[in-house]
Amino acid sequence: MTTKQPEIMVALSGGVDSATTAWLLKRQGYVIAGMFMKNWEEEDVDSGCSAEQDAADARRVCEQLGIAFHGRNFSAEYWEGVFEHFLAELQAGRTPNPDVLCNREIKFKAFVEHARDLGAERIATGHYARRRDNADGSVSLLKGRDPAKDQSYFLHALSQEQLRRALFPLGELEKSEVRAMADQAALAVARKKDSTGICFIGERNYDRFIDHYLRAEPGLILTPDAEFIGRHKGLIHYTLGQRKGLNIGGRAGFDEAPWYVAAKDLAGNRLCAVQDSTHPLLMSRRLEAVQVNWISDKPPRVGSHLAAKVRYRQPDQACRVLAADHDHLVLAFEQPQRAVTPGQSVVLYDGDICLGGGVIASCDAPAPDWLQPLQPFDQAD
Repeated sequence: MTTKQPEIMVALSGGVDSATTAWLLKRQGYVIAGMFMKNWEEEDVDSGCSAEQDAADARRVCEQLGIAFHGRNFSAEYWEGVFEHFLAELQAGRTPNPDVLCNREIKFKAFVEHARDLGAERIATGHYARRRDNADGSVSLLKGRDPAKDQSYFLHALSQEQLRRALFPLGELEKSEVRAMADQAALAVARKKDSTGICFIGERNYDRFIDHYLRAEPGLILTPDAEFIGRHKGLIHYTLGQRKGLNIGGRAGFDEAPWYVAAKDLAGNRLCAVQDSTHPLLMSRRLEAVQVNWISDKPPRVGSHLAAKVRYRQPDQACRVLAADHDHLVLAFEQPQRAVTPGQSVVLYDGDICLGGGVIASCDAPAPDWLQPLQPFDQAD
């Protein structure tokens, strides 16, 4: 095992992507070390979270590669910088995206600080994204080559300084190639299943997990015409466009089509549901975002025709910038967008270049007569 001070600290999750990242860098001759981040205290909730197994797998990979292994507990930072915000957003009726905040506050901030303490000025992660160094000294974030795995959406809140210190060795690869490389290297995690779910919740039951921290108040489910059709288990458990979990079943006077969450009435603790996945209440052409970050430090020009995603894995959606500064973004889409959800991120692209984005605050989707939007959208350009 090398004892040299590492040039690059690899963020090892215990999965195949980060393990292959370390293997690639070691093969290229870099002096590297691996660090496993523990972001959650499992005893807080009775669950089958696999952090202990993931840490063991990360250590095994380091032993295989002959590199130093470091373990760090970021649970306190995660609670203060990510989880408290997550809970506050749920209580406010929004649907937060903790993975974006985790990248900015933990993986590319707290992790970087610990890596530098150990001598590594740069870090590497298993994200499917690319970094480009520009002639003017700036850096750009680009989509990963594999469109099915591109994770630039989750990295849009990073700063120039954070990107300069980051390497993404998997950005030019497809997932199938990464699996093949892991097999070729006989890595201990080559056949390990990819993790799913929110980073701190993992495979555990989401509703039961949330109920451990927030009090859910059951209430009524109504149609847009204010007809009673069922009861919900607490607004914190629902998001716009959601189909599963409504448990409305057959209702007299309605067909057997599935129901979808169309609106949330926080003041009245009521849920509005519709039987059409593209019902007008679910569709919008414009949105407003706040807490905006521009990777180049410069907002796009008003009037620019670009592309945006309002959720991860969504195909690029053509849009026009109506307003943009360092705190605020307004977009108009060429085609109506389904279930634009306050609290989620909207991310803006110019081709493969990720320009940045922000947190969706509101959109111009209509509301049923009996409900007032949480944040009315200003219809003026």
